[in-house]
Amino acid sequence: MVASTSPSYTGAQPRHQSLDVDPGRAQDAGEIIPMPANPAGSVKERRPWAHFVAGGLGGMTSATLTSPLDVLKTRLQSTFYQEQLAAARTAKGLPAPHQLPLMRAAWMHISETGQILAQIPKVEGWRALFKGLGPNLVGVVPARAINFWAYGNGKRVISNALFDGRETALVHLMSAASAGIITGTATNPIWLVKTRLQLDKQNSGPGGQGRQYRNALDCVVKTVRQEGIRGLYRGLSASYLGVSESTLQWVLYEQAKRSLARRQTDLVRSGREPTFTDRVVQYTGQLTAAGGAKFVAALITYPHEVVRTRLRQAPLDASGRVKYTGLWSCFVTVFREEGMGALYGGLVPHMLRVVPSAAIMFGVYEGVLKGLGESSAV
Repeated sequence: MVASTSPSYTGAQPRHQSLDVDPGRAQDAGEIIPMPANPAGSVKERRPWAHFVAGGLGGMTSATLTSPLDVLKTRLQSTFYQEQLAAARTAKGLPAPHQLPLMRAAWMHISETGQILAQIPKVEGWRALFKGLGPNLVGVVPARAINFWAYGNGKRVISNALFDGRETALVHLMSAASAGIITGTATNPIWLVKTRLQLDKQNSGPGGQGRQYRNALDCVVKTVRQEGIRGLYRGLSASYLGVSESTLQWVLYEQAKRSLARRQTDLVRSGREPTFTDRVVQYTGQLTAAGGAKFVAALITYPHEVVRTRLRQAPLDASGRVKYTGLWSCFVTVFREEGMGALYGGLVPHMLRVVPSAAIMFGVYEGVLKGLGESSAV
C-alpha cells in the first residue's frame, strides 16, 4: 500500500509503519534502520539464539547447492593441480599465464577451469563433485551459526556499550572483525580436514587405492599423530587474514541495506505508485546486496584463500621438509616460483560459488530471522 500525502502531516508521527522502518532512530546520524513491526507500545523480546539458528540454516543451504564449485576451487588452489596444468601447457607449447597478456591469461584460466570441472565426473563419478561435503557441512553449519550469532549479538552489545544504541559503520566493522576471529579460531580444524580430504586424490590410484585418509576421523588422528595438536591449526594465520574479507563483506552489505531502506522510505513519502524497477529492487535488493558485497570483498582479498589452502595442504619440498613455514613464507614462495597468477588460482570457480552462495545464505538468514520474529537490526 502506498501512503497518501496530506497537508496536515508534519512528520512527527510515522505514517508508514508497515514498512518496518524506525524513522525516529533514522533521524539520528542520518540513519535508516530496518525494524521489526511491533504492536504500538510493546517491548520486543530479543532472541539471541535466533541468529545462531538462522546462520546455520543459511550456511547449510548455500554449501550444499554450491559444493561442486567448492571442490573445483580447492583443487585449482593446490600445488598438485597447478603442476598438472603447468605440464599440460608445456605439452601444448603454451606459456605460463603470467607471461601472457591479461585478457588471454584470463581466458586460459576460464578454459582450464571448465575442463577440470568436466573431467571430475567423467574420471571419478558425479559423487566426486560433492567430495568433502560431509566435513564441509560439519564445518559450515557451526561456522556460519557462530559467525552470524557473534555478529548479530555483538553488533547490539557494541552499539549499546559504545555508541548509545546507534548502528553505525564502525559498529559493523568492529562486530564483523570480532565475529571473524571467534569463528576462525573455533572452526580451523574442521576446515583443515575438509581441505585435506578434497586434495587426497593426489595420493590415490584406481578404485581409491593409495589414499592417505579413509575418512574425516582418520584424517584428524593421523594429523595429530604426525604433526601434533598444532597441526590442526595450520592455516590459522591465513584464516585471521581472511577476517578482512568477512569484515569488508559485512560492512558493504549493511551499507547496501541502509541504502535500500532509505530508498523505500523516500518512495513511500513521495506518495507515487511504485514502478516496475521499484518492485524489482524491493524484492531482489537484499539478495543483490549480499552477492555484490561478497564479490567485491572476495576479489580484493582472494590471495589469502590460496595461501590458506597451501598451508593446510602442507606440501613437502625436495628435501622432505614442509615447504611453507608460515604465512609470509607461503606468499613469497608462491609468488617467486609460480608468479602472481598462482595467487589467484581458482578465482573463477570461487567467484561462481561464493557470490550466489552469499545471496542464498543471507537470504535464508534474513528469512529465518523474520520467521522467528527477530530482526537483524540493533
